[in-house]
Amino acid sequence: MADESGSVSVSDSGDDDGGQQRRKKRGAKKQRPFWQELPILVVIAAVIAALMVTFVGRPYVIPSQSMENTLLIGDRIYVQKISYYASEPGPGDVVVFVGPPSWNGHYKSVRSDNAVVRGIQNFLSYFGLVPPDENDLVKRVIAVGGQTVQCCDPQGRVMVDGKPLDEPYIKKDYPWFTDRPNAVYPAGRVFGPVKVPEGNLWVMGDNRNESADSRAHVSDDLQGTVPVDNVRGKTVFKIWPPGRMGPVKTQNAQEN
Repeated sequence: MADESGSVSVSDSGDDDGGQQRRKKRGAKKQRPFWQELPILVVIAAVIAALMVTFVGRPYVIPSQSMENTLLIGDRIYVQKISYYASEPGPGDVVVFVGPPSWNGHYKSVRSDNAVVRGIQNFLSYFGLVPPDENDLVKRVIAVGGQTVQCCDPQGRVMVDGKPLDEPYIKKDYPWFTDRPNAVYPAGRVFGPVKVPEGNLWVMGDNRNESADSRAHVSDDLQGTVPVDNVRGKTVFKIWPPGRMGPVKTQNAQEN
């Protein structure tokens, strides 16, 4: 049998150093400068942002006082979509939705009249950098498909399926006169009964005096209800300003 030790050669330290230097040079040639990698990183970040906005959630800005004191004008909220992949909105959820056609009377497009600028705005909206060009509203779900909602019981409370709701989140509502059975109330204080169609929601603002919600649209084709398909997501957190940061919790008055 041959002596296998003679078939093995060992290079000296000089050759080894030369090989390492050659390998380092090859590695250095493959590394790109940062300015070449930056566009790739920007594209990756944009794709991730677009996926987040499309499938996970996005921030919105509160433009009106209809949800005071839960949400104030200028609050930035985060609205997530994940909750409604496996279930539908429930009573007490604070949801962002696209107003049905009859709700859009006072809506003005947020897009520029300039075609180029409008195109840029539409592009940036996919990444959550510009608001979507739609009538997005935020309200609280009071009743869901199959339930009957109306107002009022003898104490002036909203009722769902004949049971009065105890709603601690209401900021203010028009007074209810228990000693004046024939009192005349402003539009929206008394309504219904309305049976919410399956797949729809009855929504109201927490600031009842300042909210054009389902009550203001009872004469339309959907009797003021909003299709679940119009819901963009569930409000879960106030992200700005710092002094108001915190969760936005579901408060189901039907369970009180």
